[in-house]
Amino acid sequence: MKNSASSAVEDYLERILELITTKGYARVVDIAASLGISQASVTNMLQRLDADGLVRYEKYRGLVLTEQGEAVARGITDRHQVLTDFLTLLNIAPAVRERDIEGMEHHMSPSTLLGIETLIKELKEHPALLQKIKRVQKKAIKPKN
Repeated sequence: MKNSASSAVEDYLERILELITTKGYARVVDIAASLGISQASVTNMLQRLDADGLVRYEKYRGLVLTEQGEAVARGITDRHQVLTDFLTLLNIAPAVRERDIEGMEHHMSPSTLLGIETLIKELKEHPALLQKIKRVQKKAIKPKN
């Protein structure tokens, strides 16, 4: 899933899984509210996701993720968490962190993700290296007189 349409699909699946996990269900109205879009747009996407075999959707009855849809949702959720952990470790401000994650999470190869996971582990095991990186960051973002 590399194009913007696929990014939208991933965003929907990620949000549906999040709603199901926290509330026990996901309704069109909840998805629309959490994504800040119209219920009609959500309904259209759910019909597409149903046709693609990622959800089972029945109008007025609700929806469930298929096994394939849940796998895609869990994959994007995992990528999101790895990026969150990494940028948090680097003390990136929350607003910047979330914007950056949204920009990166849909366009990352498995090998890049594995590299970041490995780097997180190494930075946690070598706090001196992490502190060195943070010092470099601090110098780089210091306002110049």
